[in-house]
Amino acid sequence: MNKKNRFPTLLLGMGNPILSDDAIGVRLVKDFRERLAGLDGLDVVEECSVGGLDLLDVIEGYSRVIVVDSIKTQGGVPGAWYYFTADRLRETMNLTNVHDTNFITALELGRRLGMTLPPDEETHIFAVEIIENLTFSEEMSEPLEKIYPTLANEIFRQISSLIEYVR
Repeated sequence: MNKKNRFPTLLLGMGNPILSDDAIGVRLVKDFRERLAGLDGLDVVEECSVGGLDLLDVIEGYSRVIVVDSIKTQGGVPGAWYYFTADRLRETMNLTNVHDTNFITALELGRRLGMTLPPDEETHIFAVEIIENLTFSEEMSEPLEKIYPTLANEIFRQISSLIEYVR
């Protein structure tokens, strides 16, 4: 483990708190931090808005990472959420510059450069389907706000059982 990290597990809230629904990961992890206070072996970063190669500096040294983020798919139902590990992600085939580096490509490059990063099967991702991520607002869309309490409880149960499982 990298000396800068005293904890084996990182719970990471991804998103931008002033871009409407994009704040869902940040908001959920902020709520989860309070519920998980005092749990040994867990480090919590509520707000992370970097991606690609910059994300490697955030997760380096952890043996596992749990990411909570937003996702916007065609035909997706707001508030639906998905769970998968990094080994289920596909690599970008058309990498043209560092700004196009997706998560799995960044992980692979970091490992090739000798960084200590969690393996794909210990990189857990929870993605919540959103409506709006381009409007500056500290408020989420009404459908997401409405389902938030239920959504938070469902994801929290899954993360709690995952944390217990991976310890």
